[in-house]
Amino acid sequence: MSSDSWPSYLALYESGELHRRAEQARESLRACRVCPRCCLVNRLEDERKICRTGRYARVASYFAHLGEEDCLRGWNGSGTIFFVGCNLRCVFCQNADISQPRPSDLRKDAATPAELAGMMLELQRRGCHNINLVTPEHVVPQILEALPIAVEKGLKLPIVYNTSGYDSPESLQFLDGVVDIYMPDFKFYSSALAAKYLKAKDYPEVVRGVLREMHRQVGDLTVDIRGLARRGLLVRHLVMPGCLDDSKLIFQFLAREISRDTYVNVMNQYFPAHKTAGERYPELQRRLHFREYRQALRLARAAGLHRFD
Repeated sequence: MSSDSWPSYLALYESGELHRRAEQARESLRACRVCPRCCLVNRLEDERKICRTGRYARVASYFAHLGEEDCLRGWNGSGTIFFVGCNLRCVFCQNADISQPRPSDLRKDAATPAELAGMMLELQRRGCHNINLVTPEHVVPQILEALPIAVEKGLKLPIVYNTSGYDSPESLQFLDGVVDIYMPDFKFYSSALAAKYLKAKDYPEVVRGVLREMHRQVGDLTVDIRGLARRGLLVRHLVMPGCLDDSKLIFQFLAREISRDTYVNVMNQYFPAHKTAGERYPELQRRLHFREYRQALRLARAAGLHRFD
């Protein structure tokens, strides 16, 4: 691996800035403002609130993921680390047992910084092309604590920040120069739908600011000659039944206010799960019609977008 292909966080490590960021981020746990919820609980004392995560991150699983975007999974897989907990309450979450565990279901053991670093290094040893941090919004300090330990032991893989998009400006500043590939969701443009389905009315406003900052940091997605993502922004949008008006607004925002060259994964895998499998949300009790997905793609192209997974 040539020096110009090394991930950007190595320079921060060499300068000592990575350690300084980790210390600052850890201190933000004292009155937690790691995400837009700003719960202000003392997570250093293991207090918990919305994300149900205290002092240390909890990891549900880590493995070489072969189901991610082509430019991430390559031929050896994306080194995925699934964190327990989430700062959203999506009623359609397909991983609710991980993201929204009941307090009684939480594992008692948590991953220390050294253990989390060990997971990163194990994924590198397995030949993964990157470290893919899934649902990391609430554990940015814990990730930054682990990263210097992993670098000291030889970590050289790009970092993928795989997020719902409900991130705080402070966390994104901590991550500037650390993350190589930002992969946020953009779920809803409507505040009413965000309040109803995500339990976060401010989600659309937050994610628009998040996308602007992420793009400022890393720009449009670039790939190497092997087709692997090296640096940049990759946006996911899950098309929801009956919500094409929101999809249209999201695509228009990306093209007009981020970049027409934004790499977008227009996703069609919605199915009723979690609370939508019951009777509270009858409008979401069906899979996406194929004609809706085709229309979503037409809307994306009409907005001026042209890079799709």
